Amino acid sequence: METDDYGSNNGLPPVVKRSIFFGREVGAADRHLLPTYQLKSRKYIGPTAMDAEMAFLMANQGLASPGKLVYDPFVGTGSILVAAAHFGAMTMGADIDIRVVRDGRGPNCNVWSNFEQYKLPEPLCLLRADNNLPPWRPGLKEMFDAIICDPPYGVRAGGRKSGGRKLIKGVKGPYTVPDEKRDNHIPSTAPYSLAECVHDLLHLAARMVVMGGRLVFFYPVLRGEDGTANPQFPEHPCFKLITSSEQILSFRYSRVLLTMVKVAPYTEEIEKLAAERHREFRENHQKWMEEGNLHSAVFEPAQDGKPDRDSKPKYRGKYV
Repeated sequence: METDDYGSNNGLPPVVKRSIFFGREVGAADRHLLPTYQLKSRKYIGPTAMDAEMAFLMANQGLASPGKLVYDPFVGTGSILVAAAHFGAMTMGADIDIRVVRDGRGPNCNVWSNFEQYKLPEPLCLLRADNNLPPWRPGLKEMFDAIICDPPYGVRAGGRKSGGRKLIKGVKGPYTVPDEKRDNHIPSTAPYSLAECVHDLLHLAARMVVMGGRLVFFYPVLRGEDGTANPQFPEHPCFKLITSSEQILSFRYSRVLLTMVKVAPYTEEIEKLAAERHREFRENHQKWMEEGNLHSAVFEPAQDGKPDRDSKPKYRGKYV
């Protein structure tokens, strides 16, 4: 690599201050992937489909590679799993909306068709599952090498959990779906706050990720009036935060890509300690983490009565 100081020569080639460096290449960008995997040419996408470049960054942070098993509990249209499969990882996914994982937009336009389009190995399975009530049997532990996901935080789509408002409030008791209606039954759901969602995600990862495995997920952050953010990230005794990378989406809010590595095994003592930390976090967290408050904070009008020129969301921010 050659470096020159062009400033003192008005743009002309310099005659001095030239430095030449020799090194060994250890990594390089692979940007030819982006035109191939761009969303506008993908068969099946949704309103919250992860941008291809961001999905590849997340898969790299999760160390997706051949022989590893990657799980996305909020799979949606499968953008993150597509990126992980490209790097050779085995994939699994789940979503609370059975219409997304089972039906899509027809037999030739669904999550499976995205993998067929790029000639990638299909996921081992896609589950209709609730992150609040995971389907794993009690004795099952340390199954995934990485959990990579984009939890719903209520700007473009709000989180949902099983139960329904009447069931949660006790107005209606538990019920059993008749056999003749089970094939087409869509279970009722209720709002799922970000604080509860992140707690359940950390609990799931602590139990199901192998030692040394990674948890990679986006966490939204509100920005102050000066455009800066001072976030408090959720913690868990089993995990150590190793990187946090902010993506500025608008003047009002951004999201931070958190990468955590599992450093301690999951035990009953760890579970109790994690519950205490979650209670402390929930008591001290900002109110925007409750249902609907983040959306209101992002889109509310300016306080002085003048229109806010930046009130519209910028979902693909230029600053990464």
